[in-house]
Amino acid sequence: MEHNCLCIWALFCVSSYLKKVGRAITTTYTKMREGGLIIFIKTLRLLAAIATLQLLSGCSAIIGSATQRLADDLGSAILNSNDPAMVRDGAPAFLILIDSMLNSNPNNPALLAQSAELLSSYAGAFVTEPERAKKMHNRAKRQILDSVCMTLDNGCNLTTVPYKEFELWVESQSNVPVLYNLGSVWAGWIQASSDDFGAVAELARVKSIMERVRDLDDSHANGGVYLYLGVFDTLVPPGLGGKPEQGKAHFERALEISDGRNLMVKVMYAEQYARLIFDRDLHDSLLKEVLSSPADSVGLTLMNTVAQERARGLMDTADEYF
Repeated sequence: MEHNCLCIWALFCVSSYLKKVGRAITTTYTKMREGGLIIFIKTLRLLAAIATLQLLSGCSAIIGSATQRLADDLGSAILNSNDPAMVRDGAPAFLILIDSMLNSNPNNPALLAQSAELLSSYAGAFVTEPERAKKMHNRAKRQILDSVCMTLDNGCNLTTVPYKEFELWVESQSNVPVLYNLGSVWAGWIQASSDDFGAVAELARVKSIMERVRDLDDSHANGGVYLYLGVFDTLVPPGLGGKPEQGKAHFERALEISDGRNLMVKVMYAEQYARLIFDRDLHDSLLKEVLSSPADSVGLTLMNTVAQERARGLMDTADEYF
């Protein structure tokens, strides 16, 4: 992020994608995996929001040093909180704060990006009413696209430019934080609009963006890009276009980058890969490691607390699934 930042806090999630190859087959497979996917997808938004927190610097253009110190302390407190409900309850205040600043600075690309990230995270994590969530994701997508249009060369009309031209544009870009935020917000919008085939078709553009982030700096956001790529490759079985072994490699790389401290990686690995290939031993082994590990880890406590909650849920449904 550039200067003129606002304080953003951690929330959940990413994209929901089910390849529609044959209505009957896809519908059956969706019923098998949809519940877990949506929860899993939402946790990726938490990674994106955490990455934004780590980029907050140089805000003196709009707030004083004392407020900046408060923002830094708040960000640290959120990342190290073991109470997701408290984080959830604090979100509306920040949504209103950013809205008030956008009223005075509607064309500020940094404020637009911050607003988009918070809206997308909040909607993906905590808004249960589909229409309300869709409305928030629509706004977030418009804001991030407007921000990118103002920030990156030739960054306008990204949803309508022919795909080949889009790929060339992505390859010409090098601003990792902006690209990562664009991809994560866009993915959240796809999740909220997963009943719209036109929206699902845009996932190829998001994947292209995340692959560019990987090529530029695969350690960005604690290797969060590999969680996105791992999901994209393990959403469906090989017969429907999935690439589970490639997805496995992405999850392994994410574990390597986080040095095993990010417990959510193991949860995603179990849910997306082990369940996809029906490997019960791997599934249970990964989840038991999560449950036996301490959640407290600098910068990852909130994420790890959520991961352990999800791991318990997956263990409870393992007999039924396998």
